[in-house]
Amino acid sequence: MPAGPVPPHGPSIALREQLGAVRTEVGKAVVGQDAAVTGLLIALLCRGHVLLEGVPGVAKTLLVRTLSAALDLDTKRVQFTPDLMPGDITGSLVYDARTAQFSFREGPVFTNLLLADEINRTPPKTQASLLEAMEERQVSVDGQARLLPDPFLVIATQNPVEYEGTYPLPEAQLDRFLLKLNLPLPEREQEVEVLARHAAGFDPRDLRGAGVRPVAGAAVLAAARAEVAQVQVSREVLGYTVDLCRATRQSPSLSLGVSPRGATALLATSRAWAWMSGRPYVTPDDVKALAHPTLRHRVQLRAEAELEGVSTERVLDTVLAAVAVPR
Repeated sequence: MPAGPVPPHGPSIALREQLGAVRTEVGKAVVGQDAAVTGLLIALLCRGHVLLEGVPGVAKTLLVRTLSAALDLDTKRVQFTPDLMPGDITGSLVYDARTAQFSFREGPVFTNLLLADEINRTPPKTQASLLEAMEERQVSVDGQARLLPDPFLVIATQNPVEYEGTYPLPEAQLDRFLLKLNLPLPEREQEVEVLARHAAGFDPRDLRGAGVRPVAGAAVLAAARAEVAQVQVSREVLGYTVDLCRATRQSPSLSLGVSPRGATALLATSRAWAWMSGRPYVTPDDVKALAHPTLRHRVQLRAEAELEGVSTERVLDTVLAAVAVPR
């Protein structure tokens, strides 16, 4: 499908329908996580990375596997542990006795969707091995840069309730994640549906048996990204985005506000959301809709605010309510 400018009547209906079909396919295996699926699609459209946070058992791994199946993309999973080394992720030079030479053996990072499971359980040295891959989309070993596949998306998970033996991600690395998506526990009816599927024989390891099939691919994502890049943003909306981010830097509850990189991330996710909504332009409501998932991991609460029970979500709500919306 040609990837030209956004037509005057708006984004391509066919492309949007194909990505909408991806959500339908994921729903065949994962119940009640529509917002997370939408967030992952936005990240793919923006070529960004995602931090997934949720208690064990809310289908984080199944969500990623099903998404890759629906998009016909390669995926690999790495269980991050305290003894994991950087070379276990990026790959390393291996001596070949037959040729008496060293050859590069690719690590699991050479994939389309890399699931970094429980990323906060591995030491900072290993966490940092992903920085070049996330920012430059390449891996440098022995002075040689090796490009990663396109698309390439890191989906890192962490458990919000179990902190013993963990290494919290530093702010510099958190800032490199485009979105932080919280996966909530399902509602009662959704949980009943999960049990009903398992009672009927659903096997989470057999996605094909669950009826999940590829409905889009890398070419569709590339065409959609080209259209997203043509979505228009007025000067007023740009100013509104900047004002929101600057307001976090002045909040008395925060010791760290949103960086300029965070402002560009909010612009990117807002454009993708506008495109998915069928509009060739961004509105302030698009910015509001993506403010929480794009900014929640880029701010840091003051210690006294935490003691008073203040949350980052409440601070962002206050900022959104205080900043004037352009008309």
